[in-house]
Amino acid sequence: MTHLKKTAWRPVAMAGNPTIQDVLRQFYPRYLEKYAPGVRQSKTAVHILNCKTGAYGVNVSRCSQCGHVQIHNNSCRDRSCPMCQALSNELWVDAQREDVLDIDYYHLVFTCAAELNPLIYANQRELYALFFHAAADTVMELSRDPAHMGGTPGFISIMHTWGSNLSYHPHIHMLCTGGGLDADRNWHEKKGGFFLPGKAVAALFKGKFLSGLKALHRAGKLSYEGTAAKYRNPYEYQELLDICYGKNWVTDIRESFAGAETVMNYLGRYTHRIAINNSRILRMDESTVTIKAKDYKSGGQWKALTLDGVEFVRRFLMHVPPKGFVRIRHYGILSNQNKRKLIPVCRNLIGCREFLRRFRKDDKAQAIRILYKKDVTACPCCGGTMSCETYVRWGRQRSSA
Repeated sequence: MTHLKKTAWRPVAMAGNPTIQDVLRQFYPRYLEKYAPGVRQSKTAVHILNCKTGAYGVNVSRCSQCGHVQIHNNSCRDRSCPMCQALSNELWVDAQREDVLDIDYYHLVFTCAAELNPLIYANQRELYALFFHAAADTVMELSRDPAHMGGTPGFISIMHTWGSNLSYHPHIHMLCTGGGLDADRNWHEKKGGFFLPGKAVAALFKGKFLSGLKALHRAGKLSYEGTAAKYRNPYEYQELLDICYGKNWVTDIRESFAGAETVMNYLGRYTHRIAINNSRILRMDESTVTIKAKDYKSGGQWKALTLDGVEFVRRFLMHVPPKGFVRIRHYGILSNQNKRKLIPVCRNLIGCREFLRRFRKDDKAQAIRILYKKDVTACPCCGGTMSCETYVRWGRQRSSA
């Protein structure tokens, strides 16, 4: 098991404004007494506990004019850490500006039968990938049908695994162009106020997902651990399939987004979202954590939900993705192999403008200056230039090049 460095666990009692780091300091030791986390979950907990504490080193900057020194604790850069996503999200969204078409986009949400959740959780890498493929193939097949659109669209698919109350609820958000190219590179745009027929989307997605699930089962590529252990029994497994085939799966085709600016605002909200951010944690005491959660029985109103502290940690760590798992994927005319040559073709056919990046590539200092109105290269004392002199990590030191 991975151990903490530099950070001591100690009880924390907070009435307001606690963070996920505070919650883990309070309840992660108790969680370990009851549960055995996986390697990725353990590493994520350790990363968040040590984030910006100095355990991952510090950068020391000095003003070239007055000699003022600033020390910055390094972040953990874990993609499940709420303290490390804001700037990465802004840089990623800014890079997407070059590929956004100034047309209508449609928001689709793909969800499978809830009975499959234990099996999906036990086989995250295999079944998350199947989730992506089944959803993408569904949209491609229906969009290329002349009865619907007659062209290949472009779309970004984003995997989320949580509900508002941190329950396990895997689903895919898809942002899809309202038009596409046919084989002869003619542009076809969807008309009529709707994208694809909802019932056809849900039925085709169900068929593709369950067909892929059966193929993985026959090939012996599925694991049956934890709450999925009962599906080792072939009768239980077949009953699961029968239930899933008999249910109507829910696939939402939500509101359309009119224009590129609306699309980019959407991307900023959804792409690098994690299961819960610090702003949704209302308070914490010796045994519980209270969060804001949507009550869908009351029309989706935000209400306070109090969880046992160990249960909060268990739910939070359930949503740590597998190592190396890519949860944002591009398809069709927006796929990495197509967009450089096809997006300019689409712009010419549609006659829409091109959007440029606000920030230079990977220039974090410029992004911070524009987004947060703070110049990290300027000395707060005299306005001179701050330059990074040393990088220190756990007592070791090296001069910057």
